Amino acid sequence: MEKLELRAVIKYLHKKGLPPKKIHIDMVATLGDDAPSYSMVKNWVAEFKRGRTSTEDEHRSGRPVEVSTPEMVDQVHEVVTKDRRATIRHVAETLGVSFGSVQSILTDKLGMAKVSARWVPRMPTVDQKKSRLDISRDLLDRFHADPDDFLQRIVRQDKTWVHHFDRETKQQNVQWKHAMSSPPRKFKRTSSAGKHV
Repeated sequence: MEKLELRAVIKYLHKKGLPPKKIHIDMVATLGDDAPSYSMVKNWVAEFKRGRTSTEDEHRSGRPVEVSTPEMVDQVHEVVTKDRRATIRHVAETLGVSFGSVQSILTDKLGMAKVSARWVPRMPTVDQKKSRLDISRDLLDRFHADPDDFLQRIVRQDKTWVHHFDRETKQQNVQWKHAMSSPPRKFKRTSSAGKHV
Protein backbone atom coordinates (compact mmCIF):
# COMPACT_ATOMS: atom_id res chain seq x y z
CA MET A 1 0.00 0.00 0.00
CA GLU A 2 1.09 3.58 -0.67
CA LYS A 3 1.73 5.80 2.33
CA LEU A 4 -1.29 7.99 1.51
CA GLU A 5 -3.50 4.85 1.54
CA LEU A 6 -2.00 3.76 4.88
CA ARG A 7 -2.73 7.19 6.36
CA ALA A 8 -6.31 7.01 5.01
CA VAL A 9 -6.79 3.65 6.77
CA ILE A 10 -5.38 5.10 10.01
CA LYS A 11 -7.74 8.07 9.65
CA TYR A 12 -10.73 5.78 9.02
CA LEU A 13 -9.98 3.52 12.01
CA HIS A 14 -9.38 6.59 14.20
CA LYS A 15 -12.82 7.93 13.14
CA LYS A 16 -14.29 4.56 14.22
CA GLY A 17 -12.89 5.31 17.71
CA LEU A 18 -10.05 2.80 17.83
CA PRO A 19 -6.97 3.76 19.88
CA PRO A 20 -3.51 3.79 18.17
CA LYS A 21 -2.50 0.44 19.69
CA LYS A 22 -5.57 -1.38 18.31
CA ILE A 23 -5.20 0.36 14.90
CA HIS A 24 -1.61 -0.90 14.71
CA ILE A 25 -2.60 -4.47 15.71
CA ASP A 26 -5.40 -4.47 13.10
CA MET A 27 -3.06 -3.21 10.33
CA VAL A 28 -0.33 -5.74 11.21
CA ALA A 29 -2.92 -8.57 11.13
CA THR A 30 -4.15 -7.42 7.71
CA LEU A 31 -0.96 -6.14 6.00
CA GLY A 32 1.78 -8.14 7.72
CA ASP A 33 5.26 -6.76 6.94
CA ASP A 34 3.78 -3.91 4.87
CA ALA A 35 2.04 -2.46 7.95
CA PRO A 36 3.33 0.91 9.24
CA SER A 37 5.25 1.11 12.51
CA TYR A 38 3.43 1.79 15.76
CA SER A 39 5.15 5.19 16.10
CA MET A 40 3.85 6.23 12.66
CA VAL A 41 0.32 5.16 13.57
CA LYS A 42 0.55 7.00 16.90
CA ASN A 43 1.86 10.20 15.24
CA TRP A 44 -0.88 10.25 12.59
CA VAL A 45 -3.64 9.58 15.17
CA ALA A 46 -2.27 12.53 17.19
CA GLU A 47 -2.36 14.70 14.01
CA PHE A 48 -6.00 13.72 13.32
CA LYS A 49 -6.93 14.44 16.94
CA ARG A 50 -5.51 17.96 16.55
CA GLY A 51 -7.88 18.51 13.64
CA ARG A 52 -5.81 17.60 10.63
CA THR A 53 -7.90 16.37 7.71
CA SER A 54 -5.37 15.82 4.91
CA THR A 55 -3.33 12.64 4.62
CA GLU A 56 -0.79 14.29 2.32
CA ASP A 57 2.55 15.66 3.50
CA GLU A 58 2.51 19.33 4.37
CA HIS A 59 4.40 21.65 2.06
CA ARG A 60 7.93 22.26 3.25
CA SER A 61 10.03 25.25 2.40
CA GLY A 62 12.78 22.91 1.30
CA ARG A 63 16.36 22.68 2.28
CA PRO A 64 17.99 25.91 3.40
CA VAL A 65 20.03 27.66 0.75
CA GLU A 66 23.47 26.12 0.55
CA VAL A 67 26.04 28.87 1.10
CA SER A 68 29.12 26.77 0.50
CA THR A 69 28.70 26.60 -3.26
CA PRO A 70 31.85 26.14 -5.36
CA GLU A 71 31.66 29.84 -6.31
CA MET A 72 31.48 30.93 -2.64
CA VAL A 73 34.35 28.59 -1.72
CA ASP A 74 36.44 30.20 -4.49
CA GLN A 75 35.55 33.70 -3.27
CA VAL A 76 36.50 32.89 0.34
CA HIS A 77 39.76 31.32 -0.85
CA GLU A 78 40.55 34.39 -2.97
CA VAL A 79 39.97 36.81 -0.05
CA VAL A 80 42.12 34.72 2.31
CA THR A 81 44.87 34.26 -0.28
CA LYS A 82 45.10 38.04 -0.82
CA ASP A 83 45.36 38.67 2.93
CA ARG A 84 46.40 35.62 4.94
CA ARG A 85 45.88 37.55 8.16
CA ALA A 86 42.20 38.28 7.42
CA THR A 87 39.85 37.36 10.24
CA ILE A 88 36.76 35.20 9.71
CA ARG A 89 34.60 38.20 10.64
CA HIS A 90 36.31 40.36 7.99
CA VAL A 91 35.83 37.69 5.29
CA ALA A 92 32.16 37.25 6.31
CA GLU A 93 31.51 41.01 6.12
CA THR A 94 33.37 41.32 2.82
CA LEU A 95 31.35 38.56 1.14
CA GLY A 96 28.05 39.16 2.97
CA VAL A 97 27.71 35.66 4.43
CA SER A 98 27.50 34.39 8.00
CA PHE A 99 30.47 33.90 10.30
CA GLY A 100 29.67 30.18 10.65
CA SER A 101 29.49 29.67 6.88
CA VAL A 102 32.92 31.24 6.34
CA GLN A 103 34.37 29.22 9.22
CA SER A 104 32.91 26.00 7.77
CA ILE A 105 34.25 26.78 4.28
CA LEU A 106 37.74 27.58 5.59
CA THR A 107 38.07 24.55 7.86
CA ASP A 108 35.91 21.87 6.19
CA LYS A 109 35.98 22.71 2.47
CA LEU A 110 39.43 24.34 2.14
CA GLY A 111 41.12 22.48 5.01
CA MET A 112 42.77 25.66 6.27
CA ALA A 113 43.87 26.56 9.78
CA LYS A 114 45.17 29.75 11.32
CA VAL A 115 48.69 29.39 12.65
CA SER A 116 51.49 31.60 13.88
CA ALA A 117 54.58 32.01 11.74
CA ARG A 118 57.60 30.06 12.94
CA TRP A 119 60.61 32.14 13.96
CA VAL A 120 63.74 31.36 11.97
CA PRO A 121 67.17 33.03 12.10
CA ARG A 122 67.62 35.92 9.73
CA MET A 123 69.47 34.85 6.63
CA PRO A 124 71.55 37.49 4.83
CA THR A 125 70.96 37.88 1.12
CA VAL A 126 73.61 36.92 -1.46
CA ASP A 127 74.55 40.61 -1.91
CA GLN A 128 74.94 41.09 1.85
CA LYS A 129 77.16 38.00 2.09
CA LYS A 130 79.35 39.23 -0.79
CA SER A 131 79.64 42.69 0.76
CA ARG A 132 80.68 41.24 4.13
CA LEU A 133 83.28 39.03 2.42
CA ASP A 134 84.75 41.98 0.48
CA ILE A 135 84.97 44.18 3.61
CA SER A 136 86.56 41.37 5.63
CA ARG A 137 89.17 40.73 2.92
CA ASP A 138 89.97 44.45 2.68
CA LEU A 139 90.43 44.71 6.47
CA LEU A 140 92.59 41.58 6.51
CA ASP A 141 94.79 43.00 3.71
CA ARG A 142 95.24 46.25 5.68
CA PHE A 143 96.13 44.30 8.80
CA HIS A 144 98.76 42.21 6.98
CA ALA A 145 100.25 45.35 5.35
CA ASP A 146 100.87 47.16 8.67
CA PRO A 147 99.51 45.48 11.84
CA ASP A 148 100.62 48.23 14.26
CA ASP A 149 99.13 51.04 12.20
CA PHE A 150 95.92 49.05 11.70
CA LEU A 151 95.48 48.53 15.46
CA GLN A 152 96.23 52.23 16.18
CA ARG A 153 93.44 53.27 13.82
CA ILE A 154 90.77 51.44 15.86
CA VAL A 155 88.79 54.02 17.80
CA ARG A 156 88.40 53.07 21.42
CA GLN A 157 85.65 54.78 23.34
CA ASP A 158 83.19 53.74 26.00
CA LYS A 159 79.78 53.65 24.41
CA THR A 160 76.45 52.34 25.55
CA TRP A 161 74.38 50.53 22.95
CA VAL A 162 70.65 50.49 23.54
CA HIS A 163 68.81 47.94 21.46
CA HIS A 164 65.19 48.60 20.60
CA PHE A 165 62.51 47.17 18.35
CA ASP A 166 58.74 46.76 18.30
CA ARG A 167 58.01 43.06 18.21
CA GLU A 168 54.78 41.84 16.70
CA THR A 169 52.49 39.97 19.10
CA LYS A 170 51.65 36.33 18.41
CA GLN A 171 48.01 37.30 17.77
CA GLN A 172 49.05 39.87 15.16
CA ASN A 173 51.25 37.24 13.57
CA VAL A 174 48.63 34.49 12.85
CA GLN A 175 47.69 33.75 9.26
CA TRP A 176 45.74 31.16 7.25
CA LYS A 177 47.44 28.13 5.71
CA HIS A 178 46.31 24.95 3.99
CA ALA A 179 46.58 21.68 5.89
CA MET A 180 49.23 20.29 3.51
CA SER A 181 51.33 23.47 3.17
CA SER A 182 54.28 24.17 5.43
CA PRO A 183 53.77 26.71 8.22
CA PRO A 184 54.71 30.30 7.41
CA ARG A 185 58.17 31.44 8.45
CA LYS A 186 59.18 34.76 9.84
CA PHE A 187 62.72 35.96 10.20
CA LYS A 188 63.73 36.75 13.74
CA ARG A 189 64.03 40.49 14.07
CA THR A 190 67.35 41.72 15.29
CA SER A 191 67.18 44.73 17.50
CA SER A 192 67.91 48.08 15.95
CA ALA A 193 70.83 49.64 17.76
CA GLY A 194 70.82 53.24 18.86
CA LYS A 195 74.06 54.76 20.19
CA HIS A 196 74.13 56.74 23.40
CA VAL A 197 77.53 58.13 24.35
